[in-house]
Amino acid sequence: MGYRVVVVGATGNVGREMLNILAEREFPADEIAAVASPRSTGTEVEYGDTGKKIKVKNIEHFDFTGWDIALFAAGSGPTAEYAPKAAAAGCVVIDNSSLYRMDPDVPLIVPEVNPDAIDGYKKKNIIANPNCSTAQMVVALKPLHDAAIIKRVVVSTYQSVSGAGKEGMDELFEQSRNIFVGDSAEPKKFTKQIAFNVIPHIDVFLDDGYTKEEWKMVVETKKILDPKIKLTATCVRVPVFVGHSEALNIEFENEISAEEAQNILREAPGIMLVDKREDGGYVTPIESVGDSATYISRVREDPTVENGLALWCVSDNLRKGAALNAVQIAELLGRRHLKKG
Repeated sequence: MGYRVVVVGATGNVGREMLNILAEREFPADEIAAVASPRSTGTEVEYGDTGKKIKVKNIEHFDFTGWDIALFAAGSGPTAEYAPKAAAAGCVVIDNSSLYRMDPDVPLIVPEVNPDAIDGYKKKNIIANPNCSTAQMVVALKPLHDAAIIKRVVVSTYQSVSGAGKEGMDELFEQSRNIFVGDSAEPKKFTKQIAFNVIPHIDVFLDDGYTKEEWKMVVETKKILDPKIKLTATCVRVPVFVGHSEALNIEFENEISAEEAQNILREAPGIMLVDKREDGGYVTPIESVGDSATYISRVREDPTVENGLALWCVSDNLRKGAALNAVQIAELLGRRHLKKG
């Protein structure tokens, strides 16, 4: 006997990817419901490559009673309204928005990093998915932290426009096309032109000069991995459609060589080490698209600090940064708490 699973926000980039990954990983679902806003009601979404099409239901009229798991990819507004209703109806919510991430009664989970934390989900019947840039980073940091204890991290991100949703992807495409034909490339979604440019600004600015995206990386890493880790981030939007990249500088309490780190990362769950010191011996965002791994390249020692390493980290943000991590949480939940059959 399988699960009854709801995908909320099923017509968006992440919602569609959730459906693809549920099918791809053969998640034991007896029934799948696709739910979205009223304007999408009645449209059809594909269930991966199975050939099955699912008719979209109206979130305003959907009854979560009797459903086991709801994967939310609908943004903080709809989540605030409907996630508590789903949870109260006995359906466990796995939420991709930022709404519940820092709630002390809601586990914030990356299954390769802190699986045991999921046991606290019963307080609210809600589990949070971390920010896309945080998710891939902590997958890389966890095995190194276990080996040598991380003191401090400096990270610069190179985040694709898909992190800003369909509007972000459309803007990059339209601006690029317009520039080639001599038309206007005025920004709408982003604060400046994104085509052939980079923008050091994701989410809103806070009083200390950091952006909310940068703040999320700090507080989420502390909650998921270790509250003692010091972290500073600079988050940058780049003209790439899919795939987030990160340059990480890590300072450890204990000695660790680049070779030791490579050996650790090579065996770590969720990681693919591609680190040849030659032309093309590293992974770029376009090569991560459609893949589940977090790729690590350019592992090297930092001689400017004691026990320092630098590395390059790339992942498909729509997968590990969102949809895949949510499905992995659902799998973990099934193994530990919602056993069926």
